[in-house]
Parts: sequence; structure tokens; C-alpha cells
Amino acid sequence: MPGRLTAPAPGWTTEADVVVIGSGIAGLTAALRLVGHVDKVLVVTKDVLAAGSTQWAQGGIAAALGPGDTPEQHEHDTLVAGAGACDLDAVRALVREGPEAVYELIALGTRFDHSSEGVLSLTREGGHHRDRIAHAGGDATGAEIQRALIAAVERAPEIEVVQHALAVDLLLADDGGVAGVTLHVIGEGERDGVGAVHCRAVVVASGGLGQVFSQTTNPAVSTGDGLALAVRAGATLRDLEFVQFHPTVMYLGPDSTGQQPLISEAVRGEGAFLVDDAGDRFMQGQHELADLAPRDVVAKAIMRRMLETGRPHMWLDARHLGSEFWEKRFPTILATTRSHGVDPVTELIPVAPACHYASGGIRTDLWGRSDVPGLYATGEAACSGVHGANRLASNSLLEGLVFSRRIATVLPAELRPWADPAEDTRTAGLVAGHTRRELQEVMTSRAGVLRTAAGLEEAGALLDKLAGVPAEAVDLDSWETTNLLTVSGALADAALLREETRGSHWREDFPDRDDTRWSGHFDVTVNDGTTTCAFVPAPATDLLAAP
Repeated sequence: MPGRLTAPAPGWTTEADVVVIGSGIAGLTAALRLVGHVDKVLVVTKDVLAAGSTQWAQGGIAAALGPGDTPEQHEHDTLVAGAGACDLDAVRALVREGPEAVYELIALGTRFDHSSEGVLSLTREGGHHRDRIAHAGGDATGAEIQRALIAAVERAPEIEVVQHALAVDLLLADDGGVAGVTLHVIGEGERDGVGAVHCRAVVVASGGLGQVFSQTTNPAVSTGDGLALAVRAGATLRDLEFVQFHPTVMYLGPDSTGQQPLISEAVRGEGAFLVDDAGDRFMQGQHELADLAPRDVVAKAIMRRMLETGRPHMWLDARHLGSEFWEKRFPTILATTRSHGVDPVTELIPVAPACHYASGGIRTDLWGRSDVPGLYATGEAACSGVHGANRLASNSLLEGLVFSRRIATVLPAELRPWADPAEDTRTAGLVAGHTRRELQEVMTSRAGVLRTAAGLEEAGALLDKLAGVPAEAVDLDSWETTNLLTVSGALADAALLREETRGSHWREDFPDRDDTRWSGHFDVTVNDGTTTCAFVPAPATDLLAAP
């Protein structure tokens, strides 16, 4: 893969102390927390401020907020879901700092749902043993959090926002640290086209890689840009093989591609259950939590039953919840399913697993630092160590909140001196944008929910073939496709080397978890086009905490 993207020389330049790439909960929290500690923050968003993954979060945000719940219990559930691949210190930072971070979100103006007595409403999702999911607008939690954060950003004159901007590549100083970032901006007046922002630090909060696969719950902007940008600059990607496939995504037919409708885990948390064509509740006996088992358990159970029966989907039965409950608790999901011709008040919802969340990402320490000086990462773009092999439901919003706060704690004192970008001697290159559909089909069929050595080797060979198709134009489609190819290759390499089944990584040819060989992480680095995937041993962590 190329060491940098092909791009025209910058046609404009500007400056900011810190550039934040991404405008979801992670990016906007980082920007807001930096106000008053640096002179200027520039937030770069690929679409408009509200277009990222945060607004699509239906379930809520998890924290030990209810009576009888504790951070220790939240820690235990997180570690168990993570299947031995979590970083214990990162998990403890998450669960201990989480409640305060949520209350600060409320103080900022987020309107979570409350009971008639004025008590914060909490529900339960897969893998949780307590009601600890705070939600807003029934199933519109992400949209409400996004609304509150955007309103706060608009009140902060120290924050400048550039919309419709793709972060192309980092500009590096002579010491290999951050000196700036190049952007491709569309329709923003004087800053139209490719330009450069000179800065002293960059925070990557650009979300995940869902568009690697043919079906995903992620929006169209989730093309792995932040991960690809970081690894090309010398950062390390960790745990990319652990891609979570949400078990209950509405099945729209074999030809439906792109972003698919998510049926939140909270629906099962409120009493819905899975059945097959015969009406059998196949999650019974699969796990102590049955339909509320961790997502990898439920996704695998659905896939097994689909393979056994030859059916393209299973069913979610929520008819007993009733019309009034649906309209109050899940109005967004209700409207979505009805728009696709299914009324969950009276009908079963067809569901099948689809790509939902990348548990891995840019490797960071407990304060969001990558191994490139001046480059930080947070949210789904980062691998903080919190999620391990399988993210616990509704921990993602909390991770973005907590670790962005942590970045803002240390970054002002670590600001690099202003530096001129060094000459970029890395090999440039772009692949053709029209190869994207084939790339997605390759990854879905050979590196999706079910994986084998033969399939992953075929994926690697086919990706190498696609890498040899040069772009016909230097444009957004080619940049995004090149980023997808970069991330896909790293994911397929790690998935091939991990010869076991752990969490969301399911190898049919190695069906068991193997802590004697594979307790640890696969780290991916790129050196001017040469990709290296190395195993880093680490102790398993799922049994280190008691409930």
C-alpha cells in the first residue's frame, strides 16, 4: 500500500493549535474540553456536524448510575464481554470516570429520559447484569447527545468548524511528529479543494471502518480514513480483527448494501426475543443471559441457525410490547421498520448480523497518545484497550466521552512547538474508486462473521489484485477506496494470523479460544507500503474482576 495518498499541492493554508478530525461524541468532547487551554481548535468533519455515527446510537450510554450498581460490576461485565483481550487499566478508567462524565454531559444540556418521579431512566442491554443504560428520546440517544454537543460548540468562539472536509494525510516534521494535516474541502468558499492546516497536535476521532463490508449499520462516511491516515504516518493499528457484527440488523433482502437499519439491543433489553422460522427461541440454553447474551454470542447463534436452516435471516419478536410502549420507547425504530413495510407491533422483524463496530483501531495509551508524537486518537478510531475482542453494549459512547476528557487533560502541556513539514519521501499512490464494491464483497464473504484460513488467504490475494488497479482520477472516491483497502488488508492479515475463535473473531477452522497461544494483540504497522503484522503477548483479563 502507498505510504501517502496522491494529492495536489495545497491551494490554501491555515493554522490551529489542535486539529480534531471527527464531530461525534469523541471529537466534540475533546474540542470542548480543550477550550480555555489552547488558543484555537479546528474541528474537521467529513460531512456536516451531525452526520457521524454518534447520531445513530439508539441504545444509550452505559455507566454505573443506578441503585445497587457499582463501577466494579460494570468492569466485570466489560471484561467478560471482551473475552480476555481488554486492557484492565483502561477498563477501570472507563468505569470509574464514566458516571462523572455522564453527569457532565447532562450539565452540558443533554436531556436523558426520566421516570414520572424524576429519576434517570435506566435499561439493560446484552452482557449487562444491571440496568445501567441511560437513554434519550426513547431510542434517539445519540441524536440528543449530538444536539447538546453541537450547541455547546456553537457557543465556543475558540472552536472553528470546517465541514465537508476529508482529512487526507498528516504532515510530519523532521522528528516524525505532527506538523499539520492536509484536507480536501468541498464547497467551503476560499477553502475549497486541497489545503493544509499547520498545527501542533491532531486528535483523530473519525469513527470506524464499517464501509469495508457490504452491509453495515455505519453511515457512508465510515471509510476508515482516520485509521489509514494514522498508519501511513507511522502509528500502530491494534486488534483490527475484532469487528463486532451487531446481531439484530433489519434484513432488507440479499441485494441491499450500505447502511442498514439497526434494531437496538435495547429492544431485547425490554423483553423482545429471537425466534427461527418454526417459532423456536433458539437463544434459550445458549447462554445464561439468553437473548441478552453478549453480542458475539448472539450473532454466532443467529448465524448457526441460519446455516442449519438455510434461511437468510432470523426473526425478532417484540409484538407483546404493544403499540403504546413501542411509540414511547422506540419511536425511531418503529418509524424505520414501518417505512420498510414491517410493523413490529403486529409482525416479526427479520434480522441478521451486519458490521457494526470496530473494537480495534489506532493503538493508544491511557491518555489517548499514539506512537506518533502529537497524534492522539479517541472513540471508535482508537484502540484504548477497553473493548477487547467484543465491545460491551453501549460502552462506545462512554469510551469516547471518557478518553476524550483524558486527552484534553494532558494535551495542552504536551503541545509540540510549531514545526515546518519535512519533505514527504513516502511513496504516493491511489487505487481506483470503482473497485470499492468488489472490495466490500470480498471482505463480506471471506473476512466477515465467519472466517477460515482459506477464505482469508483468498481475501488477501484479491485485495492485492485490487491494489494494482490505479485510480483514473485524484478524487474523493479514490481516496476513500484507498483508505478502505489499507484498512481491509490490515484486518485480513490479523484475522488470518489469529488462529482461534475469540469474541467477535470467529474462525470456523479454529473454533476454540486458545489463551496458551493467542492471549495478546496483533499490531499492524506500515513502512512506506510494507505492512507488518506482529503479535504482542498480554495476559487474559476476563477473570480478573469479580461481579
